[in-house]
Amino acid sequence: MKPADGFTLSCPIPIAEYPTVLLAHGGGGKLTRALIEHMFLPLFRNPQLEQLHDGAVLELAGTKLAFTTDSYVVHPLIFPGGDIGQLAVNGTVNDLAMCGARPLSLSASFIIEEGLPMETLWHIVQSMQHAAAAAGVAIVTGDTKVVDRGKGDGLFINTAGVGIVAPHVSIAPGNVRPGDVVLLSGDIGRHGIAIMAVREGLAFESVIESDCAPLAGLVAALLDAGIALHCLRDLTRGGLASALVEIAETAQVHIAVDERIIPVTDDVQGACEILGLDPLYVANEGRFVAFVAPADAGRALEIMQTHPPGAGAARIGSVAEDPAGLVTMTSKIGASRIVSLLSGEQLPRIC
Repeated sequence: MKPADGFTLSCPIPIAEYPTVLLAHGGGGKLTRALIEHMFLPLFRNPQLEQLHDGAVLELAGTKLAFTTDSYVVHPLIFPGGDIGQLAVNGTVNDLAMCGARPLSLSASFIIEEGLPMETLWHIVQSMQHAAAAAGVAIVTGDTKVVDRGKGDGLFINTAGVGIVAPHVSIAPGNVRPGDVVLLSGDIGRHGIAIMAVREGLAFESVIESDCAPLAGLVAALLDAGIALHCLRDLTRGGLASALVEIAETAQVHIAVDERIIPVTDDVQGACEILGLDPLYVANEGRFVAFVAPADAGRALEIMQTHPPGAGAARIGSVAEDPAGLVTMTSKIGASRIVSLLSGEQLPRIC
């Protein structure tokens, strides 16, 4: 096949290392980063995209708007602590919040597989409305497609969202600077383990529920208090470890964290040990990291701990200048190690 003028058949991704995209199933690993940096970013390059943030901040008629989109392909559709509809609303609301925006409106597109029980779809649609009402947003437009049986795994949902950013707010990975304090909003790993437990038919002494929750209210409280937030990142694909690595590489700073003070519940830790997983890489849907000016770190932590999604917040590390682009971690036994991106995805299809 002859390419159109201006196109090339040469793939910018090293084929020997990544012969297919299957390793990226679910995102959060080295191949996902390679796809963004070598394929998508060079072709779509623009100042907003180059921020590599959870959304784009655009200025229109003197108003700063945050804009984001995400697709949800989780299996099973309903899981302890939530479902794909709640996940789709909260996920997009949280991406807007990570830009420092007050979420306003969402779109919702449904790709429905032939044969999906109507009662399942009704449950999910109701859940989306409840989640939207709780987050203070409206679902204002959307689309519906039906695909052949066996082509859609039940239901996929895409949501996009817009929100308003205050004129003085500038939150992005490139704003992280040496001296910043790293705050984590709560315990990690519950969402991914909740999905895996259901999928694999695992039974634990207590049911592990997803942490799926809207974060915009907590972020608004930090902004209203005048906290100097330099960067926010919700810990979805690839978990805490991948988020830290991506930010360190984008900002070209050194992030040092202490594993001994990163909150992980006993049941999640136990489940990870049984499944051979590292909770640092397990996805979350109601947790974020905040990079805060050192003078505001104590006050920011107090504010976070007074809100339900941030009740377990902790100060887990700090930012230095060198070695740039690197994340190091003090382990539970006191040793230091480098934190890197996964070469594949240890928990596919968790969002």
